[in-house]
Amino acid sequence: MTRQVRLCLNLQATGRHDAAWKTLPPTSDWIAGIDYYTEIARLAERARFDAIFIADRLGSLDAASYRRPWRGTDPTVLLAALARETEHIGLVSTNPAIHGNPFLLARSIATLDHVSKGRAGWNIITSQEDVTRAALGVEEVLEPAARYRKAEEFISAVDALWASLPEEAVVADAQADLYIDARRTRPADFAGEYYRTSGVLPLPGGYRGRRPVLFQAGASRQSKELGARWADALFTSQRLPELSREFSAEVKGLAAANGRNPDDLLVLPGLFTVLGATEAAARERKRELDELLAVGPLVELLTAQLEFDVSGLDLDAQLPYAELAARAAAPAVTARRDQLVAEARRRGLTVRQLLFHNLTGGQRMIVGTPEQVADDIVEWVDTRASDGFVINIDVQPAGFVEFIDGVVTQLQDRGRFRREYAHDTLRDNLGVSGAPPGGATATGESSGPVRGGGRR
Repeated sequence: MTRQVRLCLNLQATGRHDAAWKTLPPTSDWIAGIDYYTEIARLAERARFDAIFIADRLGSLDAASYRRPWRGTDPTVLLAALARETEHIGLVSTNPAIHGNPFLLARSIATLDHVSKGRAGWNIITSQEDVTRAALGVEEVLEPAARYRKAEEFISAVDALWASLPEEAVVADAQADLYIDARRTRPADFAGEYYRTSGVLPLPGGYRGRRPVLFQAGASRQSKELGARWADALFTSQRLPELSREFSAEVKGLAAANGRNPDDLLVLPGLFTVLGATEAAARERKRELDELLAVGPLVELLTAQLEFDVSGLDLDAQLPYAELAARAAAPAVTARRDQLVAEARRRGLTVRQLLFHNLTGGQRMIVGTPEQVADDIVEWVDTRASDGFVINIDVQPAGFVEFIDGVVTQLQDRGRFRREYAHDTLRDNLGVSGAPPGGATATGESSGPVRGGGRR
C-alpha cells in the first residue's frame, strides 16, 4: 500500500530564515497581527495540509528577538481565531508541561478543540530555558529525571481532567431537572509530587468525546519514552535518513511496548526548504538571504548547540571532530549535537558552511527544485525514516505559495498527498486512533474518579 505523506506547517513570523523580514515591507503585524496569519492559514488549508503547527517559546523578549520578528501572541488564542477562518486544517498549540497549571491547560486546549470542532492539538514541551524561567519567576532548574517526572504528572493530570466529563454524562433531562448526571462523570482525583487537581472539568475534554491530538517535541531517551506513552505525533530534529530510521524504529518500538499500535505514533521531523526553478537558482536565493545576516549570532548559536566554542576556529576549515568527540555534552544537547556533527562530517562542510546550513536551529534543510524536494520527502517516507514532515518556509507567504504550487502539486500528482480532506477532524486526517493501552476507551466511559496517573 502506498504510504501517504503527512505535512504540517510551522507557522513562523516571517519565515524560517532569520533574514526573511529584511526582504518584506516593515510592519508590526508579524508580532501581533491576525490578518497576516489568517492568509497563511488559508493557504495551508488550500494545500490540504494536516495542521498548522505553532512552535512557541514561553517567555519575554530574548536577545534574538531584538534582531528579528518573533510572533508574540499566545498560540492557543491565535489558533482559536484561525479556527473560525478555516474548516479542516488542524491547529497545534505549543504549551509547556513543566510550567503552569494542568487545569488551566486542560480547559484551554479542550476549548480550542470545541471551537475548531475536533481540530486541536497540544504540542508538549519540557524545556526550561532561562528566558522562560525569568519571565515566570522560576529559579529552580530541574535535573532531567525530575523534569520528566514533572511532565508526566502534568500530562496525566490534564488527561484525567479531559476524561472527567464524558459526553454521555450531559443528559439534559428537563423532566428530572437534571442537566449533568453526576453518576456518569469521572472526577479527577490526582495527587502527585508536583501537581494536584480534583473535580470535573466544566466541559467535555474533547470534541465529540475524543481527546485533542498530542504532539511532543524532543530527542533524548527520556523524551522518547514520554512520547511513546502519550503522543500521537513526535516533532523532532533529524538530519540524516539512517539516524531518523533508527529514531522512528526506536520510538515505535517503545509505543508497542506500552501496549499501543506503533502506527498510532507519527514521526514528523522538521524540514526547511529553499526552492528555485533550478538547483542553481535555489542556491542563489539562499545566498542572497544569507548575505543579509551577521555572522556573530550564527557563531553564538552553533556554540550553544555544540556546547563547544567555535568562535576561535578557522571558519574555512572543518570542525575539529576528534576534540568534539572527546568533550561530553549535557543530555539535552547530545542528540541534536550528534545530528549536527554527523551531517557536517557527511557533507564535508566547513565551519562557515555549517553556520549558514544551521539557520533552522536544528531542522534539516533542502535547497533545490520542487521535484528534488518531493523526491526527498517520498524517499524518507518510503524508507520509514519518517511519516511526513513539519515544513519550514524561508520567506512567508511567497515561499509558501511556491511550496504549494511546486512540492505539494508534485506529491499530489504522484498520488502521495491528498487533493481533498477525507475527514473533518485532525485525528482522523492524521489517521491516528488515540486508543490508550490496555483496552480502555479513549472517551473514558467507565465511571468513578481518575486517580494517580489518569489514562492515556
